[in-house]
Amino acid sequence: MNPRGQAVNPSRRAVRARRESRAGAERGAVALEFVLVFPFLMMVLFGIIDVSLLLCDKAIITNASREAARAGVVVRIPQLTVTQISNVALNYTQQNLVTGGTATTPTVTVDQSGGTSSGSPLSVTVTYKYQGLVLGSALSVLTGPVTLTATTVMNYE
Repeated sequence: MNPRGQAVNPSRRAVRARRESRAGAERGAVALEFVLVFPFLMMVLFGIIDVSLLLCDKAIITNASREAARAGVVVRIPQLTVTQISNVALNYTQQNLVTGGTATTPTVTVDQSGGTSSGSPLSVTVTYKYQGLVLGSALSVLTGPVTLTATTVMNYE
């Protein structure tokens, strides 16, 4: 008898037991699917984070080369030396680069081959090896580090 005082059909009990058994099996299948899909979801998430950091560092070295070139072409007496122009870029990157592990120092190349007179070009190139945070560091082991390069050319004033 059920709580309402009605007779319970034995076949209904069997159907209910099968439903409960099936629900438990479905929960197990969902857990298995989650276990199989979860690593791929985490790889996608960390991949998005690594690419975002890479793009952030690319923007920073681009700004560093622009800042250094601008500092070099502005009229000053005396004009900035190659070392001083390089230091402008390095100071900018040291304060702003996002690193995932061991920080590497960018390489700055200053080209004044056209001279330093008004209208002559000044080229500043900043090169940085991005190591990566999670997936980037694992990928760097296989392919080597990703090299980011930014060049700015401005004419002397």
